[in-house]
Amino acid sequence: MNTFNKITALTAAVPKNARLITTTSVRPNADDGWLSKLLVRKIEPTKESHSRMLSDKEIVYALHTHNIRPDSVDKYLKNYATSVAFVESKKSELGCELVGSWTVSVGDMDQALHLWRYVGGFEKIDKAKIMFRENPDYRALEKERGNFVRSRHLQYLLAFSFWPSGEPRQPSNIYEIRSYSLKPGTMIEWGNNWARGLTYRRAKNEAFAGYFSQIGRLYNVHHIWCYKDLQARRETRESTWRNPGWDECVAYTVPLIREMHCRILEPTEFSPTK
Repeated sequence: MNTFNKITALTAAVPKNARLITTTSVRPNADDGWLSKLLVRKIEPTKESHSRMLSDKEIVYALHTHNIRPDSVDKYLKNYATSVAFVESKKSELGCELVGSWTVSVGDMDQALHLWRYVGGFEKIDKAKIMFRENPDYRALEKERGNFVRSRHLQYLLAFSFWPSGEPRQPSNIYEIRSYSLKPGTMIEWGNNWARGLTYRRAKNEAFAGYFSQIGRLYNVHHIWCYKDLQARRETRESTWRNPGWDECVAYTVPLIREMHCRILEPTEFSPTK
């Protein structure tokens, strides 16, 4: 059977109303391995949400991305440091804590990322939003910050249960955030492949945390890695390719991606993780 007929036969075998998500670990036959990577396999419908299948904790993360005016970076960082101190002073009320704050050194320049953890889920976020809105001191800080930024973006995320939990690292490190926009319906397959893929990335302890979006840009994944420097990043990534099985993880996840980009991050002075 030629290639065109193979594609036609395989596509016709999938019901029109089938949910194109996957949790299977089916391996392709050697003669059509590349073809299997082009198609998204399916599973039976489930009553359980994808979030519950991928994340096992009632913890929500807020990823704030701020694009800063180039002439206002120092003023912005001073302002945000004051905001962090304000939130920490009310930690018991808000139920949130800062996981990490970084500025981008390679990628989208004049950009800052702040990752917050809310223990208690969206209920805590709702209460925190009310407090921020009603507190005059915090509102004044936000108003001042508006003079220093060009644009802002907020995403609410859940953590992949098989990734490390983003515990603080000792100084000094750089971080890499690799962000992926996935094809709708492929999050489960992504999670299954990366649950295996991370086993090949344990030797250097570079895995920091992994998240997927709940509100904001959907089918968005962020993997955060920690390295001593760019040279250590290069050596670690090259050594990973020598691990049998890593190439398969890449081969199965690449077809799920619509868009991807990476940024190199440097911790701010007030970041809990260094």
